[in-house]
Amino acid sequence: MPPMENWLWIPITIFSGATQIVRNASQKSLTRTAGTLGATFVRFAFGLPFTVIGLAIVLAITALPLPRFDGMFFAWVVGGGMAQLAATALLLASMEHRSFIVSMAYSKTEVLQIAVFSALILGEWVSVYTGIAMALGTAGVLMMSLRPGQLRSGSPRDWFSTVALLGMGSGAGFALSAVCFRGAILETGSPSPWLGAACTLLCAQIVQSLVLGAWLVVRDRRALVEVGRSWKVSLLAGMAGSVSSLGWFTAFGMRNAADVRTLGMIEMVFGYIVSHVYFKEKTTSRELTGILLLAAGLVLLCLQF
Repeated sequence: MPPMENWLWIPITIFSGATQIVRNASQKSLTRTAGTLGATFVRFAFGLPFTVIGLAIVLAITALPLPRFDGMFFAWVVGGGMAQLAATALLLASMEHRSFIVSMAYSKTEVLQIAVFSALILGEWVSVYTGIAMALGTAGVLMMSLRPGQLRSGSPRDWFSTVALLGMGSGAGFALSAVCFRGAILETGSPSPWLGAACTLLCAQIVQSLVLGAWLVVRDRRALVEVGRSWKVSLLAGMAGSVSSLGWFTAFGMRNAADVRTLGMIEMVFGYIVSHVYFKEKTTSRELTGILLLAAGLVLLCLQF
């Protein structure tokens, strides 16, 4: 691996986290009119034109031919695409139950689950720092899921609220999709992580757009109408989603998924700012404690970089 790729994935990941906040904020505003699945559809379908442009730019700069795609590549893409689609829908659903920043925090359990998927599926093991971060992150999520008085109730069901289950389910989906997408990018065998990432992203978005689009045509055409009416916001969400995803995928081509998504927790900092400045949402002291525990896990993991 070229020396530059040993560190270039770090700024790429940070940039991806920042642009993902724009996408999440745009999608959240769309859920009020188009619903959860309509807003999810925007991420993929409206991102396609921008991904095509991105692939064209990469091809022009690298002057490399398109890689050959085999059956295993498409298996990785479909698996990752369906997991990401489900994860996005769960994340938006959790935002309907709770604040923007807390919903994001629950989804960040992805970092705590991705190490397991990476080890089981790709055979990529993580360091002891990740194990410690898992404990800190899990404690943080529980702190945010508990309401005042629940610690004293003793009821196991009180440890997980609806928003917590939705968020952690979202995290599992994102973790699985990250591992699958890294598998797809490696399967291309491209010497350029940028090209492998762009090709993988385009194929994934095509699959996701077709599957979710067909579902909406059959079950919820009103959502498609509302998405069209809000085309400006839809384009913003699609563009931000495409740029963000291309960054994530490129980072996956340079570094294992666990490291990339762990550093991606810096998104929480950006999300905290958006939550207070844009959505005017309040965060309780208990929720803030949970966020800080997650941040502590991030700092610990960053020390090994």
